[in-house]
Amino acid sequence: MNYRKLKGVAIFLVCLIIIGLLSIIFLFLLTNQSNSYRYDFENVADNTNVNQEIGSQQQNNVSNNSTDSNASGSLIDLNELDKTYIPDYDFYFELPINGATGYASINSNIRASNSSESTIVKKINAGTGFKILEENGNWLKVDVNGTVGWISTLYCMVNLPDIIPSIVYDDTNSYSSLFKSSEIDIPNVTGKQLYNNKAYNERLEKNEYMMPVIYAMAKKIMKAQELALEEGYSLKIYETYRPYEAQVAVSTNLNKLMNENKTVYNGINGGGWNEGWFIAQVLSNHQRGIAMDVSLVKVNNYKVKTCGNYKYMSITDYTEEQMPTQMHELSNKAISMKYGVDSNSKTAWEDVPMASGMTDGAKRLRNYCVEAGLTPLCSEWWHFNDLDARKEIGNNYSTGRYYITECCSAIPE
Repeated sequence: MNYRKLKGVAIFLVCLIIIGLLSIIFLFLLTNQSNSYRYDFENVADNTNVNQEIGSQQQNNVSNNSTDSNASGSLIDLNELDKTYIPDYDFYFELPINGATGYASINSNIRASNSSESTIVKKINAGTGFKILEENGNWLKVDVNGTVGWISTLYCMVNLPDIIPSIVYDDTNSYSSLFKSSEIDIPNVTGKQLYNNKAYNERLEKNEYMMPVIYAMAKKIMKAQELALEEGYSLKIYETYRPYEAQVAVSTNLNKLMNENKTVYNGINGGGWNEGWFIAQVLSNHQRGIAMDVSLVKVNNYKVKTCGNYKYMSITDYTEEQMPTQMHELSNKAISMKYGVDSNSKTAWEDVPMASGMTDGAKRLRNYCVEAGLTPLCSEWWHFNDLDARKEIGNNYSTGRYYITECCSAIPE
């Protein structure tokens, strides 16, 4: 009888031990599942998934306070976000297109509906700014000083900081130009303000540069930035649209310096290169809205900020990668390839060896931009074009005879 009692007690104790072990395993699995709703810096570039969760937060629960984070592993807890609210956007960019500033690249018609056959409700000049309200196919619904209508995306430029705020923007030509040649100052250019394109941006709640490009190119820049962020880097854009007057100022003064200074002359014309490779003397792709001058930085720190129902990353500290030269060094020191080929060809450059001066940072930058569909320039490591957009625009391109002065950006609804 005693033996039976002892046997029963033993079985009872074994059952308790098994139940305890199962409880521990259950808690372990539950913890791992909870952690699956967290993401670190390396995943912050996955804008589609992140913004779908961010966009689901109810507007009355969004705080205007930013959160400090860093690239070494701080996590952002998304587990508390309400997933019942899903805005009607495709989340291609980091922030929605609605509320962003757009610009007419040429004299344009604002139409009553998204059709080239609809009534013209307003005519606007090239460079006119407007607030984008929504996108429908190849058309944007816009507000131009109170007049609401539609404009084709084909000839519309969009302000990059409004839709890709994680990029670092530093338009040095708008406050102190870096242009030099063979490290020699270009008179009336180096250190000068060539134009002013910085204004208060309500959407980002700070003064920011206006950096417009043709809408199609913006999507490729988003892809390049996504690739960079995945590896802990970010683009740093120095210039996109450049007014024609600034282009002429650089070209004219460089030509004069070249004819007066043998060092500058040899730096431009040596090795089969010439002045046209380093600064267009008539019209460049910067005036067309299909070019950007860009470098690459390693992200050290960032903040997570809010804009309406959306969160985005704002880089607060970074280290710029070593490049072949300083930005806007107009000489053969800045070449990215050993020799020049047709700059209007998407593929001609592919068979050209890289220049010996190309650094690891410059190679990495080129890889990101090329994978995103942009085309490098043989003579400048920093310059990338969207030749697809150039082909689509055809002869209806911007001539750059205007300045960008309006920031119409607003918080997306």
